[in-house]
Amino acid sequence: MIEFGYFLSCEEHEPKGLVRQAQMAQDAGMQRVWISDHYHPWLDEQGQSPFVWSVIGAIAATTSLHVATAVTCPTMRIHPAIVAQAAATSAMLLDGRFELGVGSGEALNEHILGGRWAPTDLRLEMLAEAIEIIRQLWTGEEVTHRGAHYVVENARLYTLPAVPPPIMVSAFGPKAVRLAARVGDGYVNTSPSAELVAAYRQAGGRGPISGGVKICWGPDADTCAKIAHRLWRTGGVPGELSQELRTPALFEQAASNVTVEDMQAAMACGPDVGPIIDAVRPYVDAGFDRVYITQIGREQAGFFSFYAKELQPALAAAFGSRTAARSAGQVEHPTGARQAEENRENDPPA
Repeated sequence: MIEFGYFLSCEEHEPKGLVRQAQMAQDAGMQRVWISDHYHPWLDEQGQSPFVWSVIGAIAATTSLHVATAVTCPTMRIHPAIVAQAAATSAMLLDGRFELGVGSGEALNEHILGGRWAPTDLRLEMLAEAIEIIRQLWTGEEVTHRGAHYVVENARLYTLPAVPPPIMVSAFGPKAVRLAARVGDGYVNTSPSAELVAAYRQAGGRGPISGGVKICWGPDADTCAKIAHRLWRTGGVPGELSQELRTPALFEQAASNVTVEDMQAAMACGPDVGPIIDAVRPYVDAGFDRVYITQIGREQAGFFSFYAKELQPALAAAFGSRTAARSAGQVEHPTGARQAEENRENDPPA
């Protein structure tokens, strides 16, 4: 059956608040959380951007949730060898309940060290090489790598989980989807594109497909729409532009024509279950296996109470029986994790 989890927004919430949300998600019956990995928020109004790996450690210490980054860019701001270590440690703290979500990133976060912001094709090359390095380091062998984009010398990870965590690859276009199918253990997209899901499966992708839905729950729909507009009007920035803008100020400019009415039309706002079901339905119809819900704004405790009492039963009634047949055919062992185990067994010592 399709799984529902919570999407922790590091752009909106300070670290202790994120940990508390994870605890409330677990108490409400959710078993999974996504957590964003940013250096900057999208807008100054969002106001936060804590270091994700510290927050994951706190979540691991206080919940039994499955945790995934959504997503980490392992190519520019943080070298893939360091991401490999952070992810391995997180997997151990979470007793194997960790997934490393990766993507080619946005200039908003990745330009900060002064490096060149590469075009999409080159960023995908970098991502593929980064994933290769991460998997090599997860074998526990000493790694020396001199590639087109990265150098690693005599690096070895000593703290490793028994089984490497799955790598879930974010992809918003055909080339990235093919890469996700080739090197990933699952596919991530925040838009319910049936066409891209089909392309992922046709390219050989066998892992779970995950997506995210933003809502703004509250007693008054108009007030919720205003909150959503204030904090997430960047959702109206079109196409690849969101990957190219360098600062929250530029996102402010790009979203200047997005209105409250636009947000209300595009997002479930207010107290009712129906619009949320309608927002989730395209993901289910497209073939997604997991949907992570984000509640925009400060009304978190009320949302989780609403989720447990009203939304969770409604989601189960609407989608439980429809997805049982599909889940029965899912691949249980991720391709990348299997390959990593084979590497561990077959690779000669460095």
